[in-house]
Amino acid sequence: MAQVTERTPAERVSGTGRIDHWIGGRTVPASSGRHGPVYDPATGQVAREVGFASAEEVDAAVRAARDAFPAWRATSLSRRTEILFRMRNIIESHREELARVVSSEHGKVESDAFGEVSRGLENVEFACGIPNLLKGGFSEQVSTGIDVYQIRQPLGVVAGITPFNFPAMVPLWMLSNAIACGNTVVLKPSEKDPSASMLMARLFQQAGLPDGVLNVVNGDKVAVDRILEHPDISAVSFVGSTPIARYIYEQATARGKRCQALAGAKNHMVVLPDADIDMAADAAVSAGYGSAGERCMAIATVVAVGDVADPLIEAIRARLPGVKVGPGSDPESQMGPLVTREHRDRVAGYVEGAVRQGATVVADGREHELYRSDGFFLGVSLIDHVTPAMDCYRDEIFGPVLTVVRVRTYEDAVRLINDNPWGNGTAIFTRDGGAARQFQFDVTVGMVGINVPIPVPVGYYSFGGWKSSLFGDLHMYGPEGVQFYTRAKVVTSRWPDPGTSKVDLGFPRTR
Repeated sequence: MAQVTERTPAERVSGTGRIDHWIGGRTVPASSGRHGPVYDPATGQVAREVGFASAEEVDAAVRAARDAFPAWRATSLSRRTEILFRMRNIIESHREELARVVSSEHGKVESDAFGEVSRGLENVEFACGIPNLLKGGFSEQVSTGIDVYQIRQPLGVVAGITPFNFPAMVPLWMLSNAIACGNTVVLKPSEKDPSASMLMARLFQQAGLPDGVLNVVNGDKVAVDRILEHPDISAVSFVGSTPIARYIYEQATARGKRCQALAGAKNHMVVLPDADIDMAADAAVSAGYGSAGERCMAIATVVAVGDVADPLIEAIRARLPGVKVGPGSDPESQMGPLVTREHRDRVAGYVEGAVRQGATVVADGREHELYRSDGFFLGVSLIDHVTPAMDCYRDEIFGPVLTVVRVRTYEDAVRLINDNPWGNGTAIFTRDGGAARQFQFDVTVGMVGINVPIPVPVGYYSFGGWKSSLFGDLHMYGPEGVQFYTRAKVVTSRWPDPGTSKVDLGFPRTR
């Protein structure tokens, strides 16, 4: 979460001005007097400002959600489904507009932003099946004249806190199931690129979502802390870095809230000696540098097994000059800038640090001509001969830096991954089905790709890692998302003949 930033004279506001809040079905001007910059990462200029919510403004959003909850919870599943289908269709019809908004504030190229919206839509489509997803269970005659059934009911007011790297997709991960299950939502998007969430709130209203079911408050730690402590919020969903995820999980659960907090990652791609070198190199470049490496599922480390290392690294190096770096609005660009100058400089520092710690820099992104521009650009970097003790391996870089660790055997590769504190995603490239099957059995990671470098599950499965990549019990979206946003109620029912009633102090048992 960014700190409040004062503008310098060089950072003129060149866009549409202030971004406020969406509360109770309307835009509510920010009144705290605090704000932060939203940059155009391609130019380095402040494009607009976002108002930072006070605790009182968060309270107003929670009140709107609380007031809307009884009617929304009582809305029939058929009616909810009808609205969800319209939500899906209206996002589809505004897909290009939403992608442009994402690109302008995050910096990713428009084709990548378009794909982000498409993957978010999968979750709306999944939620359109909510009548089937909320079916309970029924057992007849569990004891003489007694039936038992289970139903799932919404939690109430829930909150979502989303990251900067997927300003459209991750909100849709949370909103789709939360709303479909009958909850009302307070969403706190990243202050770095909040416009996508504001646009979606207006689109959802056009689709017929009742006022107050979705509320958007923009802000920083003040807003987050008020969400975590507010007594009327029942659950918090978060995606972001590990330190913040741990903080949110601890603060939320200490107050009795349900919480799922998806955290950091260090995703490994194992390449066995029998792998197709060209296919593995294409995958490493695509998964390592797509969206400038600002993906929690990006490949950060290639694990080259045995004598595959030299030809694989040469194949990757040969592809790097073909990666077109440029503004997200340029149709020819394949990789855009990073989200802020501070983040770009932090990522570049890992390349310099790798040199000092003894690694070999095969390609240095600081040598790209746009690195010296006003935008937040960094070219692609490839670092070889990395060891687990180096900072560029131990830390989540979250940028266009691909590291290579060389190991002798398959067992060494699995040990490297399993010893890592994160367990978000991993992949293996091989032609050997037996090795692939053994890998999925052995590796302690939540999402595994076999010849698939970015194994993000489709919308009807669930997304989430293991170990320090997840705080909480349930993964996000899909079936586990429905489980997270509902609670089970078991009803035991009997309709006896009154004439058979009698006093019985014994513990109930089946007869």
